[in-house]
Amino acid sequence: MPPPSLGHEIRRTLVLAGPLVIGQVTNFGMNFVDTVMAGRIGTVDLGAIAVGSSIWAAGFLFVLGVLLAVSATVSQLEGAGRRRQAGEFTRQALWLALALAAGLFLAARGAGVLMSALGVEPAVAELAAAYLRAISWGAPALCLMMTLRFFSEGAGYTRPTMYVGFIGIALNIPLNYALMFGNFGMPALGAVGAGWATAIVFWMQLLALAAWIAWRPRYRPFALYRRFSWPNRREIGALLKLGLPIGVMVFLEGGLFVGSALLIGTLGALPVAAHQVAMNYAGLMFMVPVGLSGAITVRVGNAIGRGDPDGARRAGLVGMGCAVTFGLVSAAVIFLVPEWIVAMYTNEPEVASLAVNLLFFAAIFQLADCLQASAAGALRGLKDTRVPMIYSVIAYWAVGMASGWFLTFRLDWGPAGMWVGIILGLSLAAVMLGGRFIRISRLRAHG
Repeated sequence: MPPPSLGHEIRRTLVLAGPLVIGQVTNFGMNFVDTVMAGRIGTVDLGAIAVGSSIWAAGFLFVLGVLLAVSATVSQLEGAGRRRQAGEFTRQALWLALALAAGLFLAARGAGVLMSALGVEPAVAELAAAYLRAISWGAPALCLMMTLRFFSEGAGYTRPTMYVGFIGIALNIPLNYALMFGNFGMPALGAVGAGWATAIVFWMQLLALAAWIAWRPRYRPFALYRRFSWPNRREIGALLKLGLPIGVMVFLEGGLFVGSALLIGTLGALPVAAHQVAMNYAGLMFMVPVGLSGAITVRVGNAIGRGDPDGARRAGLVGMGCAVTFGLVSAAVIFLVPEWIVAMYTNEPEVASLAVNLLFFAAIFQLADCLQASAAGALRGLKDTRVPMIYSVIAYWAVGMASGWFLTFRLDWGPAGMWVGIILGLSLAAVMLGGRFIRISRLRAHG
């Protein structure tokens, strides 16, 4: 049988990726809503959500990375027709998710020490710590929900990610309205109210996704709920062997952005508020390549599971091409209408002026960010995780963070220095990860 045409490959990738992209955008939309609403309260609340959500993201990104092993493994088992084994693997992953949730809960509640050590402005740090204590109660629901989501994605059913995302954004707006501004008889909690609203949303999303998987007949061959499984050290160990390098890699990438926010937080409330505006929009756009990355992992994994290395290579390259195309469009939009973008977040002239300047740096790294995210997804589909982890240490921290710190604090470039460091780190990661997938996939296809 001849290989499918390029148009067919692109269609298959986009059909799978579409719900994931929408789900990612709506999930991120909760942070977008928090940021926009906090901007209407004041600079300190906006700064507190910037710092607090950055610290939360650092811990969550590690958990997310570890659990991404679920979609990579389930996709290969699905490709091989071993669905019952995929169900058992997911049950073990749920135990691991609970353990990871405990760690995330404790880390969020102890983050005040980190902010003090970094010298974050006291008013911002105090409010950010309270925000983190509130959102920490959603950690168990978030980790369990992500495990079920990656199981569904690995099985090739991506629409639930979109549905859960819609539930999140639909609930988050009225909850924020009530808890941040004191409406519907609730106290006005400001940034802390955003933390409580998000924690509640996580629990609602978990209940909805668990019920969906139990109800829909397409999940029955996996027998996920038909039996109870106690933790199996060998199964969980195998999951950690694959997932820990992904977790470290995702943490290091996210840590570049989180570390940038925390370091800029030492410069004062104005720079951190402007940084949050620019980075929040850049993060919103990044949800598109993240969604594509999940689809690429599934398509590459399915091809490997059915013994088709040529198909895996095609799937990875087509997905990377789709991501890069979006990066070009995203960069053009930022260059053309930065003032319109900033106006969605804040009406404070000083914050807006600095945020517009920082957005130009965001436009520059769109292409590299899209390429590195999609290449990482393709490598996960191959279950190649250890070397990419090493690449992450080099690109994101040895180059990105180090150069950003030097430019910001030694050459006094201000927030722009950290953004230049981000550009350098992402660009190097894109070259290294993209090159590795091209090389390894060629060897598997022709070896």
